[in-house]
Amino acid sequence: MIRVVLALFALFVLVGAAVANDQGGGVLVYGGSGKAGWGIMADVPQGWTSDCCTYAKAIGVNLALYQGEWTGKPERVILLNVWDRTLPTLQAELDADRRQYMQRDPKATIEPLPIVASANMVCKGVFYRGSDHEDDAVVFCEPPTSSGVRVSWSMTVADADPERSNLLKIFAHIAGRANYMSCRSGCSSTPNARGH
Repeated sequence: MIRVVLALFALFVLVGAAVANDQGGGVLVYGGSGKAGWGIMADVPQGWTSDCCTYAKAIGVNLALYQGEWTGKPERVILLNVWDRTLPTLQAELDADRRQYMQRDPKATIEPLPIVASANMVCKGVFYRGSDHEDDAVVFCEPPTSSGVRVSWSMTVADADPERSNLLKIFAHIAGRANYMSCRSGCSSTPNARGH
Protein backbone atom coordinates (compact mmCIF):
# COMPACT_ATOMS: atom_id res chain seq x y z
CA MET A 1 0.00 0.00 0.00
CA ILE A 2 2.83 2.38 0.85
CA ARG A 3 4.38 1.72 -2.59
CA VAL A 4 1.11 2.64 -4.31
CA VAL A 5 0.84 5.88 -2.32
CA LEU A 6 4.47 6.78 -3.07
CA ALA A 7 3.99 5.96 -6.77
CA LEU A 8 0.88 8.15 -6.95
CA PHE A 9 2.69 10.97 -5.16
CA ALA A 10 5.61 10.73 -7.60
CA LEU A 11 3.16 10.76 -10.50
CA PHE A 12 1.45 13.92 -9.26
CA VAL A 13 4.84 15.59 -8.74
CA LEU A 14 5.80 14.70 -12.33
CA VAL A 15 2.48 15.94 -13.69
CA GLY A 16 2.92 19.14 -11.72
CA ALA A 17 6.40 19.59 -13.19
CA ALA A 18 5.01 19.22 -16.71
CA VAL A 19 2.33 21.80 -15.97
CA ALA A 20 4.94 24.25 -14.76
CA ASN A 21 6.89 24.33 -18.03
CA ASP A 22 6.71 27.42 -20.21
CA GLN A 23 5.19 25.61 -23.20
CA GLY A 24 1.64 25.51 -21.88
CA GLY A 25 1.21 22.18 -20.09
CA GLY A 26 1.80 18.49 -20.24
CA VAL A 27 0.14 15.16 -20.80
CA LEU A 28 0.65 11.69 -19.37
CA VAL A 29 -0.19 8.87 -21.78
CA TYR A 30 -0.23 5.39 -20.28
CA GLY A 31 -1.09 1.78 -20.99
CA GLY A 32 0.16 -1.73 -20.48
CA SER A 33 -0.67 -5.37 -20.18
CA GLY A 34 -1.39 -5.45 -16.45
CA LYS A 35 2.05 -6.97 -15.76
CA ALA A 36 4.29 -4.26 -17.14
CA GLY A 37 2.69 -0.88 -17.73
CA TRP A 38 4.21 2.17 -19.32
CA GLY A 39 3.70 5.91 -19.22
CA ILE A 40 5.01 8.75 -21.36
CA MET A 41 5.06 12.31 -20.03
CA ALA A 42 5.19 14.93 -22.79
CA ASP A 43 4.98 18.68 -23.05
CA VAL A 44 1.96 20.18 -24.81
CA PRO A 45 2.62 23.57 -26.40
CA GLN A 46 0.29 26.42 -25.54
CA GLY A 47 -2.67 26.46 -27.93
CA TRP A 48 -2.29 22.78 -28.85
CA THR A 49 -4.77 20.00 -28.06
CA SER A 50 -3.74 16.61 -26.69
CA ASP A 51 -5.99 13.75 -27.71
CA CYS A 52 -5.66 10.10 -26.74
CA CYS A 53 -9.13 8.80 -26.94
CA THR A 54 -11.07 10.30 -29.83
CA TYR A 55 -9.10 11.07 -33.00
CA ALA A 56 -5.91 9.34 -31.85
CA LYS A 57 -7.80 6.14 -31.15
CA ALA A 58 -9.57 6.37 -34.52
CA ILE A 59 -6.25 6.54 -36.40
CA GLY A 60 -4.57 3.89 -34.23
CA VAL A 61 -2.05 5.91 -32.20
CA ASN A 62 -1.65 6.58 -28.51
CA LEU A 63 -1.62 10.38 -28.68
CA ALA A 64 -2.25 13.14 -31.22
CA LEU A 65 -1.15 16.72 -30.56
CA TYR A 66 -2.56 19.40 -32.85
CA GLN A 67 -3.22 23.12 -32.94
CA GLY A 68 -6.79 24.32 -32.52
CA GLU A 69 -9.47 22.03 -33.92
CA TRP A 70 -8.97 18.61 -35.55
CA THR A 71 -8.92 18.93 -39.35
CA GLY A 72 -8.48 15.28 -40.26
CA LYS A 73 -5.38 16.19 -42.31
CA PRO A 74 -1.99 14.74 -41.30
CA GLU A 75 -0.08 18.02 -41.60
CA ARG A 76 1.00 19.68 -38.36
CA VAL A 77 -0.15 16.77 -36.18
CA ILE A 78 2.37 15.24 -33.80
CA LEU A 79 1.68 11.55 -33.19
CA LEU A 80 2.90 9.26 -30.42
CA ASN A 81 2.86 5.52 -30.95
CA VAL A 82 3.88 2.90 -28.36
CA TRP A 83 4.07 -0.77 -29.33
CA ASP A 84 5.45 -4.07 -28.06
CA ARG A 85 9.06 -4.55 -29.07
CA THR A 86 9.31 -7.00 -31.98
CA LEU A 87 12.56 -6.12 -33.75
CA PRO A 88 15.87 -6.75 -31.98
CA THR A 89 17.24 -3.18 -31.93
CA LEU A 90 16.22 0.44 -32.25
CA GLN A 91 18.34 0.65 -35.41
CA ALA A 92 16.35 -2.27 -36.87
CA GLU A 93 13.11 -0.29 -36.27
CA LEU A 94 14.61 2.74 -38.01
CA ASP A 95 15.87 0.64 -40.95
CA ALA A 96 12.46 -1.05 -41.38
CA ASP A 97 10.75 2.35 -41.37
CA ARG A 98 13.18 3.68 -43.98
CA ARG A 99 12.54 0.67 -46.24
CA GLN A 100 8.76 1.09 -45.96
CA TYR A 101 8.94 4.81 -46.67
CA MET A 102 11.14 4.33 -49.73
CA GLN A 103 8.80 1.64 -51.07
CA ARG A 104 5.92 4.15 -50.85
CA ASP A 105 7.98 7.05 -52.24
CA PRO A 106 11.09 5.91 -54.16
CA LYS A 107 11.96 9.52 -55.07
CA ALA A 108 12.07 10.67 -51.44
CA THR A 109 15.31 11.65 -49.77
CA ILE A 110 16.32 10.73 -46.25
CA GLU A 111 18.31 12.81 -43.79
CA PRO A 112 19.24 12.23 -40.17
CA LEU A 113 17.17 14.25 -37.73
CA PRO A 114 19.29 15.33 -34.78
CA ILE A 115 17.39 14.84 -31.56
CA VAL A 116 18.39 15.35 -27.96
CA ALA A 117 16.98 12.35 -26.17
CA SER A 118 15.45 12.40 -22.74
CA ALA A 119 17.47 11.16 -19.79
CA ASN A 120 15.80 7.75 -19.78
CA MET A 121 15.31 6.90 -23.47
CA VAL A 122 17.72 6.45 -26.37
CA CYS A 123 16.28 8.13 -29.48
CA LYS A 124 17.17 8.26 -33.18
CA GLY A 125 15.54 10.57 -35.69
CA VAL A 126 15.03 10.59 -39.43
CA PHE A 127 13.66 13.25 -41.77
CA TYR A 128 11.97 12.13 -44.98
CA ARG A 129 11.67 14.69 -47.79
CA GLY A 130 8.74 13.40 -49.80
CA SER A 131 8.48 13.81 -53.57
CA ASP A 132 4.91 15.06 -52.91
CA HIS A 133 6.38 18.06 -51.00
CA GLU A 134 5.06 16.62 -47.75
CA ASP A 135 7.90 15.82 -45.37
CA ASP A 136 7.90 13.56 -42.34
CA ALA A 137 9.91 13.91 -39.15
CA VAL A 138 10.12 10.63 -37.24
CA VAL A 139 11.84 9.83 -33.95
CA PHE A 140 12.16 6.29 -32.59
CA CYS A 141 12.90 5.93 -28.88
CA GLU A 142 13.85 2.99 -26.76
CA PRO A 143 12.91 3.00 -23.10
CA PRO A 144 14.87 0.69 -20.78
CA THR A 145 15.11 -2.85 -22.19
CA SER A 146 12.92 -4.26 -19.41
CA SER A 147 9.97 -2.18 -20.66
CA GLY A 148 9.30 -4.44 -23.65
CA VAL A 149 8.05 -1.48 -25.71
CA ARG A 150 9.32 1.02 -28.25
CA VAL A 151 8.10 4.56 -28.84
CA SER A 152 7.87 6.73 -31.93
CA TRP A 153 6.97 10.36 -32.53
CA SER A 154 6.07 11.59 -36.01
CA MET A 155 4.82 14.69 -37.77
CA THR A 156 4.09 15.59 -41.38
CA VAL A 157 4.83 19.13 -42.53
CA ALA A 158 4.51 20.66 -45.99
CA ASP A 159 7.58 22.04 -47.76
CA ALA A 160 5.83 25.38 -48.25
CA ASP A 161 4.38 25.68 -44.73
CA PRO A 162 5.32 29.16 -43.46
CA GLU A 163 5.54 27.76 -39.91
CA ARG A 164 7.73 24.80 -40.95
CA SER A 165 10.85 25.78 -39.02
CA ASN A 166 8.93 26.55 -35.83
CA LEU A 167 6.86 23.35 -36.12
CA LEU A 168 10.01 21.24 -36.46
CA LYS A 169 11.48 22.93 -33.37
CA ILE A 170 8.29 22.17 -31.43
CA PHE A 171 8.38 18.56 -32.65
CA ALA A 172 12.03 18.13 -31.63
CA HIS A 173 11.30 19.68 -28.23
CA ILE A 174 8.37 17.35 -27.52
CA ALA A 175 10.12 14.18 -28.73
CA GLY A 176 13.38 15.08 -27.01
CA ARG A 177 11.86 15.96 -23.65
CA ALA A 178 9.39 13.08 -23.42
CA ASN A 179 9.87 11.07 -20.25
CA TYR A 180 9.27 7.33 -19.97
CA MET A 181 7.84 5.81 -16.79
CA SER A 182 7.13 2.17 -15.98
CA CYS A 183 4.72 0.30 -13.78
CA ARG A 184 5.37 -3.25 -12.65
CA SER A 185 2.12 -4.18 -10.88
CA GLY A 186 -1.46 -2.93 -10.68
CA CYS A 187 -1.22 -1.20 -14.05
CA SER A 188 -4.10 -0.26 -16.29
CA SER A 189 -4.42 -2.32 -19.45
CA THR A 190 -6.29 0.46 -21.25
CA PRO A 191 -4.24 3.18 -22.95
CA ASN A 192 -5.31 6.55 -21.66
CA ALA A 193 -4.11 10.07 -21.10
CA ARG A 194 -4.32 12.82 -18.57
CA GLY A 195 -3.59 16.38 -19.48
CA HIS A 196 -3.01 19.47 -17.44
